[in-house]
This record gives sequence, C-alpha cells and structure tokens, in this order.
Amino acid sequence: MTHRGIQFWALQGPGWLLLLYLVYAQAIPAFDYDLGIAMGTQEPAAQITEVGVAFWYGFALGDLVVYIPLLAAGLVGHALDRHWGRVTLSAALGITVYWPIVCLAAVVAAREAAGWNIADETPYWIVLPLIALWGAWGFWRLARPGGDK
Repeated sequence: MTHRGIQFWALQGPGWLLLLYLVYAQAIPAFDYDLGIAMGTQEPAAQITEVGVAFWYGFALGDLVVYIPLLAAGLVGHALDRHWGRVTLSAALGITVYWPIVCLAAVVAAREAAGWNIADETPYWIVLPLIALWGAWGFWRLARPGGDK
C-alpha cells in the first residue's frame, strides 16, 4: 500500500461526495424527472422550457449510464492503487471538467430565450466552477508522471 497523503484524500473525499450527489441529483431524475423536480434537483419546464427539460434530462441519463459508473469504478480502482483505476478516474475527471462548462454555457446562452426563467444563477456560478476546477486539478495530478504518488 502506498502512502496516502493529502493529495490522495483531496481526490478521494470530494470524489465520493460528488458520486453520492450524482446518484441523488441525476440518477433518480433519469428514472423519474418529475421526482427530481419535487426533490429540487431539477428545474421544471415552467422555468426552463420543454427544451431545457430535455437538455437536463439528457445529462441525467448520460450521467446514469456513463459518468456515475465511470466515476465509481475510478474511485474504487484509485483507492486500491490499481493502474486501471487511475486511467478510469482520469476519464471520469475529464467529464467532470466538461459538463460544468457545458451547463454554464447553456445557462448563459439561454438567458434571453423565451420561457427560460432561472431567477438566480448564483448557485450555478458557485458550484459548477468549483467542480470543474477540482476535476481539472485531479486530472492534472493523475496525468503527471508519478503524479499519483
């Protein structure tokens, strides 16, 4: 077993919290979007239009099928100090950088669209950049030669 310093835990801790959040906020709505609205993790069509609902649902389904399993496998493999875990977690971290940028771009591009009524974008602008920065840092850390040590 290798030494597990602060960088290991700075990757694992937030990774498991993100995974739990994704299961709650994305996996459940992938099965029942209306339940996601009731839970407060998804926006209703009255706020974001039917196209917005389709967009957010697409992300929920994509997360359920690809991102959640990839992140879970990567975190487990990384914790077990397996090469495949490092590779898998790197792939998941690439997605972790990508999706917040797409979501923020959509929020900005839709501001003036008819039917788009996000009253307060502040949570998007706080949480999503933090997630993207953490993902970029983790990807950079795992991609460096010996970066996982």
